[in-house]
Amino acid sequence: GQDGHGDVEAVLARCEHVIEETYHTKANQQAMMETFRAFTSMDPYGRLVVTASTQVPFHVRRIIAHALDIPKAKVRVIKPRIGGGFGAKQTVVAEVYPAIVTWLTGRPAKIVYSRYESQIASSPRHEMEVKVRLGADKDGIIKAIDLYTLSNTGAYGEHGPTTVGLSGHKSIPLYGKAEAFRFTYDVVYTNRMSAGAYRGYGATQGLFAVESAVNELADRLHMDPVHLREINMVREGDVMPAYYGETAASCALDRCMARAKEMMDWDRKFPARDMGNGKVRGVGVAMSMQGSAISGVDVGSVTLKLNDDGFYTLMIGAADMGTGCDTTLAQIAADCLCCDLDNIVVHGVDTDVSPYDSGSYASSTAYLTGGAVVKTCDSMIEKILEKGAEYLEAPADQVDFDGKKVYRLDGTGEISLKDIGNRAMCGNGSALEVTESNTSPTSPPPFMVGMAEVEVDRQTGAVKLLNYAAVVDCGTPINPNLTRIQTEGGLAQGIGMALYEDVNYSPKGQVRENSLMQYKIPTRLDVGNIQVEFESSYERTGPFGAKSIGEVVINTPSPAIASAVAHAAGVQIRELPITAEKVFRGICQHSHLET
Repeated sequence: GQDGHGDVEAVLARCEHVIEETYHTKANQQAMMETFRAFTSMDPYGRLVVTASTQVPFHVRRIIAHALDIPKAKVRVIKPRIGGGFGAKQTVVAEVYPAIVTWLTGRPAKIVYSRYESQIASSPRHEMEVKVRLGADKDGIIKAIDLYTLSNTGAYGEHGPTTVGLSGHKSIPLYGKAEAFRFTYDVVYTNRMSAGAYRGYGATQGLFAVESAVNELADRLHMDPVHLREINMVREGDVMPAYYGETAASCALDRCMARAKEMMDWDRKFPARDMGNGKVRGVGVAMSMQGSAISGVDVGSVTLKLNDDGFYTLMIGAADMGTGCDTTLAQIAADCLCCDLDNIVVHGVDTDVSPYDSGSYASSTAYLTGGAVVKTCDSMIEKILEKGAEYLEAPADQVDFDGKKVYRLDGTGEISLKDIGNRAMCGNGSALEVTESNTSPTSPPPFMVGMAEVEVDRQTGAVKLLNYAAVVDCGTPINPNLTRIQTEGGLAQGIGMALYEDVNYSPKGQVRENSLMQYKIPTRLDVGNIQVEFESSYERTGPFGAKSIGEVVINTPSPAIASAVAHAAGVQIRELPITAEKVFRGICQHSHLET
């Protein structure tokens, strides 16, 4: 595939400085707490009921109906509370097996993957090799970006054609001054475990390459990488040719950078400080962006019912996988309806009764389904006003609703929401129930800046992450506690990818790291001191000004940590993870060259 703008070769030829390097990210496991699992049974009407740990209940229904060659009407999918997904559960990894057993035998069946099975037979991150050519003028203005991505999809093309696109579309647009860009890619089948979706979805791999190349450009220019970004970064109101021609209508990237600089005490620590005991501390920086749902494709829907006694039922088609969307969406509804959160009942997805939602992926839930909640509540309030006016025997434009009651504007009468709910149970000709869908023609990107401080032991090459400062622009955060936890969790996963998580294969293509003993994910003790702040922007297409948060937060650790290590040890690591062996070997080569 190819995407581009302007004549890259001509612009590169005019550039005073050109960086040309190749970066390599390996496969990563999502390692969610709850492994893959599903159970199936036949209901009294001869339909197949699938209860699954999934992010995409409606896709599960479609895939199982196709796999068994039965009508979709015969399949019901239920998603209860589940324990983590991170993209792994965006692929129907386990559900088909018990479904076949139940359909053929009529008996209930279940499958629960062990951690070993989850490690060797799931859908990990795509391994990618990304070649970057960056051209800049003498002042450091980046004029041309040329990206070539080679993606390893494993034995099957699950998510193969889509993931690779994000490696360019979510990295190149950060640099708004480029006169020309080119993004080309290939996806190859290999005898490896099939790859799938993992938080960041290709952007993570592309941003490791592009942000590392920008950091190497800064080092070559003897320029502070913060300053280099300040003169090149996309700003609010800029059109982004590399991001489908969208405009950055909400963008606080400049404020994120300024805030992170203060939090890290950057000017005092940059580039490195020798601690005098063979240990050197260095700092590094990176930016990232992502999207908010897939524009023009994804659908978010909710159904809202007013019940007797005046409480509401909110039926959501989006899957909460520990992301807290059931809470966030209920909060949006409570705000719109002027009621307490306790007055809204939310339950998990059931494809028989939930409205259609394309699923919880692509950072779409708060932005897209949240927008559907706002629409639905507006329609519900109209219905409540009509019904209240009918009971008060007043014209609809002569009443108002405050969340508790409908009252006449002239103060001559009122009826409580509880009474409306109860009266509507008898002799009523219009249901107090509303469903609305939401889709978006644009996908406004959230932005982020991450800064890392590491300590490198020059005797052994060991790297220790001391501090990580992160500032996120996710529009206006709806639930600040949840956005903070999302950020901290994403950073921990990004730090694991940068420093610890290493995948190797046997000659037959089997993964050697088949347990959490071998596949090292960081604990709370391994991630250093993480500080998270927010710089709000207002995204008018999102609910209450919100953009997405889920994925943008995983992308900055790898390039920021790699650059911090380069400043501390003089060694640029271009293949993840950044291990002591690689750093030590680099230090040895470096000193060998000097002697």
